[in-house]
Amino acid sequence: MEKRGRGGNLPSNQALQMPAMTPRRDRRPSMFEKEAYTQIVRERLKESFHDVQYVEPPLDDSVTDLGKEWKSALVKLRFANSYRMEPLKKFQAHSVQTKVQQILEETLKDVKYDDKVFSHLSLELADHILLAVKEFGFYRYKFIIKVLFIQKTGQAINIASRWIWDVTWDSWVAAQHETETYVALALVFALYCE
Repeated sequence: MEKRGRGGNLPSNQALQMPAMTPRRDRRPSMFEKEAYTQIVRERLKESFHDVQYVEPPLDDSVTDLGKEWKSALVKLRFANSYRMEPLKKFQAHSVQTKVQQILEETLKDVKYDDKVFSHLSLELADHILLAVKEFGFYRYKFIIKVLFIQKTGQAINIASRWIWDVTWDSWVAAQHETETYVALALVFALYCE
């Protein structure tokens, strides 16, 4: 056994291990630099486990001057949190109601009541209404479309819906088309998702 004293030499088989020199990392860009905004967003979204569908451009003027660079750099990104608590365009119930009423009248003007036909027709009408409502461009709104056909046989009917929603942004629309044999009722619920 070798004896080591203070300041003595280490044996040759126990050579001092020096850590390997690592290359110096580049400085991370600041979020206040124009050119770095898209790079920071990309890096943060790579680390995220969410499926990104859209990135809304920022509202302050210092970053909106990116122009073509902004659009080309973020073409593949689809949706990121903008921390926006209110919609850019509020749901306009009157314009949606007139459009839904028009769709009901055009689609059902010569249709007679038939159980088997209406089961498929209600699904087609709901899809048609959904596409028409989405064309208005109410972003971040989720829509629930409900189409009911009620045969007229002298009965009374009450239809009720209960929802928990934000009264300031969420809304609903009802449109009805009535013939001699049935009543068609279309309900559109618009729910804002923050």
